[in-house]
Amino acid sequence: MAYALITGASKGIGLAIAEELARRKFDLLLVARSEALLTEVAQRLATTYGVKTDALSVDLAQVGAAQRVFDWCQSRNYTVCFLVNNAGYGLSGPFEKRPLAEHLDMMQVNMTTLVELTYLFLPRLRQYATPATPAYILNIGSSAAYQAVPGLSLYSASKGFVLQFSRGLRQELKRSLVSVTCVCPGSTDTAFIDRAQVGDKGRKAAERVNMTPQEVGRQAVEATLSGKAEVVTGALNKLGKLMAWLLPKGLVEQTAGSIYD
Repeated sequence: MAYALITGASKGIGLAIAEELARRKFDLLLVARSEALLTEVAQRLATTYGVKTDALSVDLAQVGAAQRVFDWCQSRNYTVCFLVNNAGYGLSGPFEKRPLAEHLDMMQVNMTTLVELTYLFLPRLRQYATPATPAYILNIGSSAAYQAVPGLSLYSASKGFVLQFSRGLRQELKRSLVSVTCVCPGSTDTAFIDRAQVGDKGRKAAERVNMTPQEVGRQAVEATLSGKAEVVTGALNKLGKLMAWLLPKGLVEQTAGSIYD
């Protein structure tokens, strides 16, 4: 039996994706930092949806974390047919006010570990895939990927990387049976704002346009299984993507950055 592997699966969008896949009868491998929460989620999804689940607690900011995830799957003979690179977070405020180590940890999770997991699992996805049972890679980007965001400079850059990597890899794999999708949510009702330490102005702006993780998760899974290349969730976020393309970059960046003053 083949599994869907989801990083950052204990809460937020990752949990919503796991629940949506379980509802569609995918067996699940759940990866996140919180062992207790992860175990509870795995047990609940198995009981509720009648699927097989297993969980691995690992900090994806640690060097070698992706190899640990891959080795865990190999040691248990788990075949992965659906790789969901969801884990990621942001840091708000002036770039120089944060310790360098915090920036490097964020880059490790948002970019490096994502690339490593993709590299390690891609040969296995190719081996699994058939015309009747394609394999999938779902990378979670952000609406912030479409423009620079002062106050979230490194985060938006990291998500721009995820978007461009996903686009390029999809083209490389277009003659294979492995489909790559990048889903770019906007503001979502998760713990992102708390971890990023976004100020009151940014919080209030987010509250006006927040989507639920469940809706983002549903759209993400539907887009991936449909073989779509790229999806921005939410009408306002789609409009923002269009404006970022149409308007002068300086104006777009000044407007985006004003939220995080």
